[in-house]
Formats: sequence, C-alpha cells, structure tokens
Amino acid sequence: MLSFWKRRDEAKSHTQALYERIITAARQPEFYAVGGVPDTPEGRFELISLHVILAISRLNAEGDAGQAAGQALFDHFFKDMDYAMREMGIGDTSIGKKIRAMAEVFYGRFKSYAAAADDTEDSTLVLAIGRNLLEDENHFQAERFADYFRKSSERLATLSLLDRNTVEHLEFADF
Repeated sequence: MLSFWKRRDEAKSHTQALYERIITAARQPEFYAVGGVPDTPEGRFELISLHVILAISRLNAEGDAGQAAGQALFDHFFKDMDYAMREMGIGDTSIGKKIRAMAEVFYGRFKSYAAAADDTEDSTLVLAIGRNLLEDENHFQAERFADYFRKSSERLATLSLLDRNTVEHLEFADF
C-alpha cells in the first residue's frame, strides 16, 4: 500500500514540475510584447494551451505511460484554470460552465494544431495559430509562431517527458 502512495505522489510531483516548465515557457514576455498575443486572460490561456498541446502530443507518443501522464497534465491544467477563475472572483455557480467551455476550446485547438502540424502545407498551421492565438488569420507574427510550434515539437520529439531530469531542464524552442 505504501508503494502505491509513493508512486502516486511521484506522478503528481512530476506533473507539477512539467506544468511549471510549461507556464514558464508560456509567460515569456516576448510572446506578448513582440509576438502580438493579447495580454489578457484569454491570450494567456491560448499560450498555455499551445504549450500543453505540445507536451501532451509528445507524451501521447510515449505509449500507455505517456498517455496517462498526458491525461494527468490535462487534468492539472484545468484544475489550475479553475483555481485562477476563483482567484479572479468568478462565482462558484458559473465556474463549471466556464471550465467545460474552456475544455471544448482546448480540444478544438488540439485537433486544429495536430491536423495542421501533420499537413505538409505550412500555411495550415500559420492560419490555425493566427486564428486561435493571435485572433487574426493574417497576423504578421503567425508564421513566426508556427515556426516556434514546429521547432518546439521537433525538440520535444527528441526527449522523454516521462523522465524527471528531462522535465526539470525542459526548454521549448527559441522565439
């Protein structure tokens, strides 16, 4: 019984460490100041979502353990969103609805980015990122973010996000 709790605590700690690396990456000031992402709760949600999507996509490629870790990361992300809304003063009665709506948006982004990343046409990813992250399909920084997405995905593909040491030193691509 003790070993079960130990593994569960280790998994929770690992998920927390990965999420902290994602938050650090998503909060880079140049994404907002140079990249044109709106510095709003919605803009921050979009950037965190983009990084969570990159991490979950990589985890899903790591078999059953990776898929379980990806689900844990997703759950952690939405617990944090719930907490953030409560901190902003949003009432308990509407949080559930807002979380469901955010989850639907997230799944839409996940499908959109995954399909665009699989497409050989770079313009598909550029349009998806422009539309979702920058609120403008023709935003002049959409191509730069698409390049960031692809390079981060390539970098993550060489790493195991199930490895604690890897997570502690995890960096996404340069913007």
